[in-house]
Amino acid sequence: MSAQPHHTLPPVRLHSDAELAREALGAPLFARAVRLARWAGPGTRVGVGGELDAAQLPEAAAALGLEPADEDAAVYASQAWRVAVDTGLVDVTEPDEDADDAEDAEDAEGAGGAAEAAEAGAEGSAHGTAAPGEDLALVTGGAPGEVLDLWLAALETVLADAAVPDLDELVDALDTGGEVDFGRLDWNPQREADFLDGVLANLYLLTVAEGGAGESAVPLPVLAASMVVPDGMGEPTDEVLEQVSDAMMRLDDQFRQLEPIGLVEFRPVDEDLMAEASDEDLAAGPSGASAGDDEDVSRYGMVRLTPLGLYGIRARMREAGVEAPAIGELSGKGADALLEAVSRFPESAAQAEIEQWLAGRELPAAVAELLAAARGDDEGAPLRRLRCQQALATAGPDVEPAVRAVLEDAELGGLARVWLAERGVGDVPAPDAEMVFWLTVDTIAAQLAADGETEELPLLIASLTAHHSGFFEQAWRVEHPATAYVLEAMGRLHPDRKAAKEARKAAFKARSRQG
Repeated sequence: MSAQPHHTLPPVRLHSDAELAREALGAPLFARAVRLARWAGPGTRVGVGGELDAAQLPEAAAALGLEPADEDAAVYASQAWRVAVDTGLVDVTEPDEDADDAEDAEDAEGAGGAAEAAEAGAEGSAHGTAAPGEDLALVTGGAPGEVLDLWLAALETVLADAAVPDLDELVDALDTGGEVDFGRLDWNPQREADFLDGVLANLYLLTVAEGGAGESAVPLPVLAASMVVPDGMGEPTDEVLEQVSDAMMRLDDQFRQLEPIGLVEFRPVDEDLMAEASDEDLAAGPSGASAGDDEDVSRYGMVRLTPLGLYGIRARMREAGVEAPAIGELSGKGADALLEAVSRFPESAAQAEIEQWLAGRELPAAVAELLAAARGDDEGAPLRRLRCQQALATAGPDVEPAVRAVLEDAELGGLARVWLAERGVGDVPAPDAEMVFWLTVDTIAAQLAADGETEELPLLIASLTAHHSGFFEQAWRVEHPATAYVLEAMGRLHPDRKAAKEARKAAFKARSRQG
């Protein structure tokens, strides 16, 4: 996968390595490659590139349980053999063409003269040998991670094949010297590989954005449009719609090739639909179907990354330098690393990561560590405290001493009082006005950092300020780094126009006070 700009994606929920390894072994193409590796032996003949001799394809198909007469049997056998060779499941010794040709010519000369020798030399076919490779033993005796490494190697082979144009087009584009005329083919290998990488990256992003479990399929027109339609374009032009339609057809062919390796679950474009629809109809895709009409939408093609596919695309993205976290990776890290990371996660993913971090730890000590990591006056501190509060929400009474220990802390005292009050704990000292105002500013700063200016935020702002008469007369004096920033947001978002005006005045005072 080509390198992408460095950025952080939402975390993905991955199955365990053991589960993923079982899925890999069950992927049809990988399973066929394993069967052919076990079938390979002294009588197996290969060509110069390690490909299976054409005369042996029927036997290989039979070894796979396919009917040799089936027109697809030879294709399946050839694909599986290539995967077996590329992954090291099979070791091949390629033929020495010059040596074999000379030997054939020598035999022919002894049998019938120079003319026959020349003919034999011209037509002599070289054969190499094949045998099960050392890595075949990993299929049954290796660790799950070793099985997954084999599957990733198989995936690379399949992705390379998927980026190659139709074989008939390739043959037509061969020039007289046996080289591919890419100009005639209108095909650039790197461009095609980058396009497929981009499609899979977008599919991954759409998946993790929904929670990281890959439960929903994506309509093919949506995926095609994500690669073709320029950002900010309103109504697509006819030219763009035609490009989306072409991209859909390319993806339809590519996902058919990627499904057997276990990367995706795919429902192809309905062939009847392709016959009936124009390019504009295809590109419009689900937008032309009635809302909720799943059957109509699915006719345009649907694709979903499998759990194994999520694992595979994430592995390739990480290799390309993209930061692609997975839930559970932070279990062995400290609380500071946890809060820093989950501050960038969606709320549900942050909760899942926090729960895994807490599991197996002594809760009182873990909560004390979280509270210590939540301190700070840097820009990210309010959101760290919000995630710390999120972590404390599931804690029981055994952590009360750790929470009480920060009651007098200027940054954590308000958070601690909220937690104790929610559990009906008695003898909790009331916060002074300074702590109340500070906590209000901190809470709104955290919400802005987490979700931006959401529709719900004005209601939160109104609720927090309604309990204090003359709130904005006091708020601009709050010793919090985000005071002016929060008051400016209140001035934009407060649902009461008079209060919004007071917030803007207070923001100006806070800016002046901060210099």
